Amino acid sequence: MTEQFRVDPPTTADERALLQGFLDFHRGTLLWKLSGLTGEQLVQRAVDPSSMSLIGLVRHLSEVEKYWFHRALAGHDSPPKHWSAEYPDGDFDLADPAAVEQDLEEFREIIKTSDALAANYALDDTFLRPGHEPPYSLRYLYIHMIEEYARHNGHADLLRERLDGSTGE
Repeated sequence: MTEQFRVDPPTTADERALLQGFLDFHRGTLLWKLSGLTGEQLVQRAVDPSSMSLIGLVRHLSEVEKYWFHRALAGHDSPPKHWSAEYPDGDFDLADPAAVEQDLEEFREIIKTSDALAANYALDDTFLRPGHEPPYSLRYLYIHMIEEYARHNGHADLLRERLDGSTGE
């Protein structure tokens, strides 16, 4: 079975559907950039001196999703898994080729939970980030996440091209 990574966002829809569509498109783009690579390739740091790797981006964005949707928006206790005070860049530095399938499955599950949590709120509903002010709206959260994924998908483009020459939008 071939996994469909990306679905184009709608071109005409209400605001919520457009925001969700663009977020899903960027999530899918990241997964597409990883397709067909081995665990060793996914953990490879392909652009010196950066510690970024493709699976590191997945692990990083898993933590970002959990922080914004799970902890900030919904108030759930969802501590970071891949980084700590001892390993602030553990999402990249502690990536293991033997764990990439687990990292990918965890990423997919975190996204499902993020979407389920967001569905309980209106775009104008607000929340407080732990330790930050002022309040943020769900609309802001969607736009921020689209920006976060778009930026990291640019990194993924460079990493993938460096690994095997593959390019694409």
